Amino acid sequence: MNPKENFVAAIDIGTTKIVVIVGKKNENGKIDILGYGSALSTGVKRGVVLNIEQTVNAIRAAVAKAQEQANVKITDALVGIAGQHIRSIRNRGYINRDSYDEEISHDDVQALIDDMYKIPIEVGEEIIHVLPQSYIVDNETGVKNPVGMFGKRLEANFHIVIGDTAAANNIKKCVNRAGINVKSLVLEPLASSEAVLTDDEREMGVALVDIGGGTTDVAVYYDGIIRHTAVIPFGGNIVTQDIKQGCNILERYAEELKVKFGSSLADKAQENKVVSIPGINGRPPKEISFKNLAHIIQSRMEEIIAQVYFEVEASGTMKHLGAGIVLTGGGALLKNLSQLVAFKTGMDVRLGLPTQGIQSEVIDEVNQPIFATGVGLTLIGFNDKSNCCKEQSPQEVRITIEDKKPIVEEEKVEQTPEPEKKKSKKIATLFDKLGEFFEVDDEQM
Repeated sequence: MNPKENFVAAIDIGTTKIVVIVGKKNENGKIDILGYGSALSTGVKRGVVLNIEQTVNAIRAAVAKAQEQANVKITDALVGIAGQHIRSIRNRGYINRDSYDEEISHDDVQALIDDMYKIPIEVGEEIIHVLPQSYIVDNETGVKNPVGMFGKRLEANFHIVIGDTAAANNIKKCVNRAGINVKSLVLEPLASSEAVLTDDEREMGVALVDIGGGTTDVAVYYDGIIRHTAVIPFGGNIVTQDIKQGCNILERYAEELKVKFGSSLADKAQENKVVSIPGINGRPPKEISFKNLAHIIQSRMEEIIAQVYFEVEASGTMKHLGAGIVLTGGGALLKNLSQLVAFKTGMDVRLGLPTQGIQSEVIDEVNQPIFATGVGLTLIGFNDKSNCCKEQSPQEVRITIEDKKPIVEEEKVEQTPEPEKKKSKKIATLFDKLGEFFEVDDEQM
């Protein structure tokens, strides 16, 4: 491995997991995923850090695994940000140039963008992204790239993403305490879009819906331009809570039920099947029908879909989304969810995998919807030419890992075989711990 080669590291701080990914661009212009690490996230709720110490420990554990696999030491990283505090606005700005006779340069465009960071916003907020949508040169509208044109007045429409300053600082503090410098914060739906959407989909019009554990992120594109972004403060975890309360069972059993036996369409659930949940402290087991489980899941998912539909309508591009909706994130793996979204929205729906610009023959586990944000952050990082990592010897890697707190070992248990599904080993490990406690009954209730 050439020490002068560029590496990029990305950290996805989610509600249920923290993922670290290290990538390198190969000779074909694709990104090789050299290593990744994940850890359970216990200090984050709905995308917001609530426990600094727990989050730092989880970041350290994930970083240690990624460093060991990639054989590099991570010094800098791009970090994702989401949460219900995120909001977006539209604004227009302009600059008057000195002369008609000089071409518009990159510096002129950058000066216009930099000026947007000075607009007044609420106290306690900061601007995370300034995204140009279209430019106007003198009276010529609809310009996508004004560089090289002649004109005196340069004007542009912007999509501006705003977040809570305290929430952003807490994320930076956690990453810094883990010994890593934050190169920049990136809105998570924008990162997921880079890994999941094609250029043709952006051109035709598409809505990306990233269903995570604590939030559902939405990004709407049309004509190749970002039109709307939003973060809905509901995700897969609230479905688990509904199952827990509706069936009156422990949360860990509720999560296992959702993943293994849950369905987003109650009409397709089998009425003659039940799941037996072990009783607590000698109590008799409890039986839950597939049908009742599906009704609980469908009710909550319909509520999330309704909010997604509202955000897509707010973008003003509802009639132009020829590519429909692309679902990604861990919540997108719910059985029959694509059919439910298509039925409720009347739009084409597909499951999005993080395959755009990625080439990884060794680590197939990252080609899953739950890694879309992390992979997208890695892709965005290659727009910056500076290194995020440096090569180190195996001895140095070993010392680094010994100094960090290890990932909780009790999550590593034997997996229950699932012949009908092809799951990666890393993903299955998270959910198979409780598999031995469940018993499916094919008889009539």
